[in-house]
Amino acid sequence: MTVQAYILVQTEVGKAAEVAEQIAAISGVLHSEDVTGPYDVIVRAEGPSMDELGNLVVSTIQAVPGITRTLTCPVVKI
Repeated sequence: MTVQAYILVQTEVGKAAEVAEQIAAISGVLHSEDVTGPYDVIVRAEGPSMDELGNLVVSTIQAVPGITRTLTCPVVKI
């Protein structure tokens, strides 16, 4: 069983498309799309555990140049 989350990403002005493309190439990322609104990119990612998913966000996704802030929203089954 895997854990999934949506990661809402804010970027520097004019960097959304580039950031979305770079994030899409990261292992564990299912979708990465640039959008309009308060966030510039929305990502759906998965990992084998919450710890590993968190590590993916902190050490890999947040390391992409042009990102200014992220908000991770874990998917829950109710």
